[in-house]
Amino acid sequence: MLTDDAEILLDAGSGLRLAGKAILQRNQQTNHTLLLTHTHWDHICGFPFFDPAYREHHKIRIVAGHLTKAGALREVFSEQMSPMTFPLPLRSLSARVTFDQIQAGSTFTVHGGVVVRTAPLRHPGGATAYRLESGGRAVCYVTDTEHDPDSLDPTVLEFVRDADLMIYDSTYDDAEFAAKRGWGHSTWQQAIRIAQAAGVRRVALFHHDPDHDDAFLEAVEERAISIFPGAVMAREGMLLEV
Repeated sequence: MLTDDAEILLDAGSGLRLAGKAILQRNQQTNHTLLLTHTHWDHICGFPFFDPAYREHHKIRIVAGHLTKAGALREVFSEQMSPMTFPLPLRSLSARVTFDQIQAGSTFTVHGGVVVRTAPLRHPGGATAYRLESGGRAVCYVTDTEHDPDSLDPTVLEFVRDADLMIYDSTYDDAEFAAKRGWGHSTWQQAIRIAQAAGVRRVALFHHDPDHDDAFLEAVEERAISIFPGAVMAREGMLLEV
């Protein structure tokens, strides 16, 4: 999400590398808020390759809501960029990087007056959902959460109610879910069920299983749209206007 001088980023996976290059090409946004659902490897691996982190005039605020130990968030990134795993240490970054450990369920405001609401998710080690509200519109980012197959998660249901866009953990198909219990993920069908029950306008099916190829995902998208016309399969480089 962009404002006049700031950018809000959701998680720091491999896509953060290209996002950083796009930020520098625009030469406009210098304040960045990075909202982390959690700090499992696939959600932070892109940070050492985020070009704005190596620019003096950039400010990066990293936020997470699943950690309780003081200083744990900085420790995660410091260990990620330790000599055994990366050639440059965290302290070598030229940007001003700050670490903010919040409590899932809290609300705060970021650059541009965007209101950020949060909620806890069901995931090994914990995870946090984010709802971004600005200009009467709402975008919800709900990933790495495991649902009860017999019900809709009441926390998620109320959190995303009437959202203009919900980006949801669609790692599995319902048929695969039983064999993946305890892995901390959900299904594309659950995304549709939640959207229908909560009055969500559009759903981006996100966090694909690496074993699902393009043909599989295209077939899922077709089935999802037939049930819920506001569904779309998330793709690398996709832009959605809210």
